[in-house]
Amino acid sequence: MADQKRRENIRNIAIIAHVDHGKTTLVNQLLKQSDTLPEHMNLEDRAMDSNAIERERGITILSKNTAVSYKGTTINILDTPGHADFGGEVERIMHMVDGALLLVDAYEGPMPQTRFVLQKALEAGVKPVVVVNKIDRPGARPAEVLDEVLELFIELGANDEQLEFPVVYASALNGTSSCSDDPADQEETMDPVFDTVIKAIPAPLDNEDEPLQFQITMLDWDDYVGRIGVGRVYRGKIKVGDEVTVMKLDGSKQNFRVTKLFGYFGLKRNEIKEAKAGDIIAISGINDIFVGETIASKENPEALPILRIDPPTLQMDFVANDSPFAGREGSQVTPAKLEERLLRQTRTDVSLKVEPTDQLNAWTVSGRGELHLSILVEEMRREGFELQLSRPKVIYREVDGQMCEPYEAVQVDVPDEYVGSVIDGLSQRKGEMQNMVSKGNGQTRLEFSVPSRGLIGYNNEFMSATGGYGIMNHTFSEYKPVVKNWNPGRRNGALVSINQGQSTTYSLQSVEQRGQLFIGAGVQVYEGMIVGVSSRDRDIAVNVTKGKNLTNTRASGKDHAAAIRTPKTLTLEESIEFLNDDEYCEVTPESLRLRKKILNTSERQKFDKKKAKTN
Repeated sequence: MADQKRRENIRNIAIIAHVDHGKTTLVNQLLKQSDTLPEHMNLEDRAMDSNAIERERGITILSKNTAVSYKGTTINILDTPGHADFGGEVERIMHMVDGALLLVDAYEGPMPQTRFVLQKALEAGVKPVVVVNKIDRPGARPAEVLDEVLELFIELGANDEQLEFPVVYASALNGTSSCSDDPADQEETMDPVFDTVIKAIPAPLDNEDEPLQFQITMLDWDDYVGRIGVGRVYRGKIKVGDEVTVMKLDGSKQNFRVTKLFGYFGLKRNEIKEAKAGDIIAISGINDIFVGETIASKENPEALPILRIDPPTLQMDFVANDSPFAGREGSQVTPAKLEERLLRQTRTDVSLKVEPTDQLNAWTVSGRGELHLSILVEEMRREGFELQLSRPKVIYREVDGQMCEPYEAVQVDVPDEYVGSVIDGLSQRKGEMQNMVSKGNGQTRLEFSVPSRGLIGYNNEFMSATGGYGIMNHTFSEYKPVVKNWNPGRRNGALVSINQGQSTTYSLQSVEQRGQLFIGAGVQVYEGMIVGVSSRDRDIAVNVTKGKNLTNTRASGKDHAAAIRTPKTLTLEESIEFLNDDEYCEVTPESLRLRKKILNTSERQKFDKKKAKTN
């Protein structure tokens, strides 16, 4: 391979890291400091995170590609998600590139998702370059962090060539970098990063004279041209108007004509006429194309190995809204609209599965985790949809004849005084502690293996148990035999409204003695709606709309101004985590409401008694 001709004017790299270690910020600096953008153009922060939810949450959800020019070399850059829920994207991206920039926080060091993304890179055999980022951060410990990174490489089975990784030290936020671990040596340039990439990352092979092989790695959608397949030309060349063959996942073949080709440069996707081996491009012309399929020459069609897509691990029911308040706040409320929107999402999200259920107007949606599904819900909510969500459930799988469930590797950084609470909480959720290390600054790092269903709804409990000072990260690790006779549902019951109307301060004053309220005064409620969490382990039916009886007689003494404690406002994720099996989360563009599946109080009580007898 060494003597083969290469396209020395191209490099293909991915940027990988744990959440919030600075990937997208680094890409911004590479765009700014390359010969790519017009001089007058002001680049906004984290420009690659174009999705509104990405910008609000400060995370990358979808892989994105760009290209920059540096000293005559085109560097194709793929910015990948750091969260484990989007790990399938990372795995596929590794097949498009020849190298990866692994970003590691100079203070935090390798984290759970660092391990996950690095493992994907090493398995794909790409050349790693380590960037120790946030070198200017207070408490930065670059030398120790580099040792930890090396240990991680060894632990993950890196070969000798991969262990000889070059290192660059940077502050992506400030746009500085250096090959020295001394923060005083930082220079106001990204040249050390660019130069290291060009020197260390191999150029793609120049085999444009061989038959075409182009593999779809990501999907996009355009209302004008339909489905767009994004991937890399591994061999040969392709032009607009060419007759080519798609090697389908089921082994069949389909011929089509290439109608459009797109290349990437800076923040734009531009139409191009042709591409050849080593280029990362997008193609349109066939609407039923899928990730992993190969587009090959019609005369000599050869398929590349099919890309493995991580299967979903969590599922929820998405149900058309049928609450008493249905249709008040949304514009997209019919079951047909809901089904069409969910199916549309599967056009570009290959980790998502949508299946009909036995229940009328309900669909089971399976994804890679709570974050994956909650972001879809948030997008739909902003588009005007109303819907209801069931409690999340993990997806079981049969392995070697035994029923297994997903497990997560959990890493917790917590002040020493809360260690006991965390160990107790995760042990009750069937977690097994793998390691405990004192970090020497009043902090302890705990590592657990926990069933995924044990983590559903744990986040709130964790924040309470650590006084808000704990940091928890987790990533899917493996399937293990199912823990039997265990249901890790919510321990406390709910405060459930018995009628419809507007909540009053007078009624809420008596109800708040029975638990924590989720609503304040002046809120419209309906029968069966959950208005708080009970202090007991059972549901309590409450009246929150009762007004104070007025009389003609004024009581002696002063009237005291009525007051209630500030109610707890739940986020979408917290609402989903709160649910029990007999409850829904009603989602509209303006509101989040928790409710019982059976709204009528007497019917629900009859059902509960019947269920208790059968159990």
